Amino acid sequence: MGKAKKLLKDLSGKVGSLVFSQKKSGVTSVYVAPEPKKVPTRSKSQMRLRLAWITLAALYVQFQKTLKHSHEGLKPGITDYNAFLQDNTKNCQVYLSKTERQNGGCLLLPCQITRGSLQSIDYVKNGSDVLVTDINLGNLTIDADTTIADFSVAVMTQNDDYEEGDLVVFFHGVQNVHAVSGTPRAKISGFKVKLDLGNETPLWDVVSDLGFSTVDGCLGMSQPITDGAAAWVHSREDEQGNLMIGTQSLFVDSSVLAGYTGDAAFDASVASYGGLTAKKKAFLHPDNDTNMVV
Repeated sequence: MGKAKKLLKDLSGKVGSLVFSQKKSGVTSVYVAPEPKKVPTRSKSQMRLRLAWITLAALYVQFQKTLKHSHEGLKPGITDYNAFLQDNTKNCQVYLSKTERQNGGCLLLPCQITRGSLQSIDYVKNGSDVLVTDINLGNLTIDADTTIADFSVAVMTQNDDYEEGDLVVFFHGVQNVHAVSGTPRAKISGFKVKLDLGNETPLWDVVSDLGFSTVDGCLGMSQPITDGAAAWVHSREDEQGNLMIGTQSLFVDSSVLAGYTGDAAFDASVASYGGLTAKKKAFLHPDNDTNMVV
């Protein structure tokens, strides 16, 4: 025991993660050495992946939980958010800076928002810049007097893919830029109507005319799409109570988006997060200009 005390008394320096220090009073202090700060690895490929996740996460939040059960047949442990990232990460090359993200920055992206087995709804922008779907309405011209029953009859009789009880959902996004900070902002709203042949409620009392209007004989928007996004989604509950859904993507028209794509936008975004991690060149590498110390 005496030898152990003497050994401890005479000990100084670092042993493993412990640092021993001798005081003038003869007391030995022991403390745990702080771990050296690790510089996060930021290779070009890693940063592209991380920045894609940051951009997509900002957009997903704007849906305010309306994308729950947006993907059919997910494996246990896989969430709709996970599936959303899987669908879009590879093609997402839009870059927000760290400050913009901290300020609530968000960009509307032409990304996939649902995945399922129902027939997808096609939509195109016509000559008047109005987005129009392929949902045929026949002779129905939607106005303030049109009921849900009227709308349901038109959709079900003119289109083979729809039946009573189905849901037609319209998502609309608005893109703007904060006047003071210059941060891009986005807001997404959702409107839905259930096909019901006996419902005499006025259609526009339940949904907005913005996405439920007659355009060229089909379902479409009531105004041109500018600096915004839109999508219609078709869903249904099957006999087992499972949700069926059509695969859909956001249609985006944005003058803001171009400023956040390309190499310059990527470099600026990476710099805001501390830059890429510089790799040490091997001594024999031509770009290594250091010399040996002899």
